Amino acid sequence: MWPTLAIFAAVFAIGFLVLWRGERRQRLGEAERHEKTLRELTAKGEQKKLNFRAEQETLFNSMIEGVLVLDGEGQVRLVNDAFQDLFNLHQNLKGRSLMEAVRLHEIEKIYNQTLVVGQVHGYNIELPALQDRSLQVNSTVILDQRSERRGMILVFHDITRIRELESTRREFVANVSHELRTPLSLIKGYVETLIDGARNEPEVALKFLNTIEKHADRLTFLIEDLLTLSHLESGQLVVNPRMTDLKNSVERVCEDLSKKAAKREIDLVNAVGGQVMVAADGDRLQQVLFNLIDNAIKYGRSSGDVRITAAPGEDGFVEVCVADDGAGIAPEACERLFERFFRADKARSRDQGGTGLGLAIVKHIIQSHGGEVRVESQVGTGTSFFFTLNKELF
Repeated sequence: MWPTLAIFAAVFAIGFLVLWRGERRQRLGEAERHEKTLRELTAKGEQKKLNFRAEQETLFNSMIEGVLVLDGEGQVRLVNDAFQDLFNLHQNLKGRSLMEAVRLHEIEKIYNQTLVVGQVHGYNIELPALQDRSLQVNSTVILDQRSERRGMILVFHDITRIRELESTRREFVANVSHELRTPLSLIKGYVETLIDGARNEPEVALKFLNTIEKHADRLTFLIEDLLTLSHLESGQLVVNPRMTDLKNSVERVCEDLSKKAAKREIDLVNAVGGQVMVAADGDRLQQVLFNLIDNAIKYGRSSGDVRITAAPGEDGFVEVCVADDGAGIAPEACERLFERFFRADKARSRDQGGTGLGLAIVKHIIQSHGGEVRVESQVGTGTSFFFTLNKELF
């Protein structure tokens, strides 16, 4: 009997051991699966955090405003790319004090003011050392849940272009006012003289009326040029390019200006060879040629010549040149010739007439055709205006 019990006990022990090992392996397998799942979840969580941080950093650096974040001690915690570009900074600024980072007392002043009042809005500063930039700064203190200061954010808006546009607007209004006031004052003066009795003297009255007509025409040309320029700049003026014979266009403009050229004994030379076809709105092309040739007659050398030529340009363009042999233009004036109302020689320009808008109109017409315009000049040897037009329709 005892041997039988011993055998039974041994079998039971072996069976129990097998079951225990099986269950242990199962539990170990489950533990490993749980651990693997936990690792995967942890990895996914870390990856999400990394992705979130990357998205935040991308968003932070994509801002066009410069952003500077300081900690409670006034040291740099974060800056974005726009801030570093704005102040031309390329080194690592993290951990530096405000003055070590930017070295501008104006910004330190904003920082100190923000500490006192909590926030500053619309503070304007000028940075002559950084290409005459104008900045608008907004700042605010960062508070924690207990309303204790944890740091500060300063946001820098580059308003240089806005200031430039405002300056251009003021200059434009001043120039238009002057250009309108001068002929109006003359017209009013001559009319008053006629009313006071000069109308009874035929020769004097006729002279005054001719002068009045001249200045009335000047006002008309100014208004027409202003409207044309406004339509060109706003894109409202429709340009209809057609294959146009350049030589014929030049010839028609030269005929229109032949009497004016003859008064100054200037020869108009149409040196455009053969049949040069360009993709251009015929009326606008003649407007460009008229302005350039008219200027060449006004400012060219008396008894000289004005020469119009054309040559193959780059990338399928034709380059047209209108050249005179006059006194030339100073280099610093050449850079501004295509600005509205700019005059290289103001005294002579007043005598010669004109609205001061012709070259600005030329620039916008050529650009609307996809071309470019430029000027070359040397004092004492003459001036050449160049513009390009495509040889084929788009």
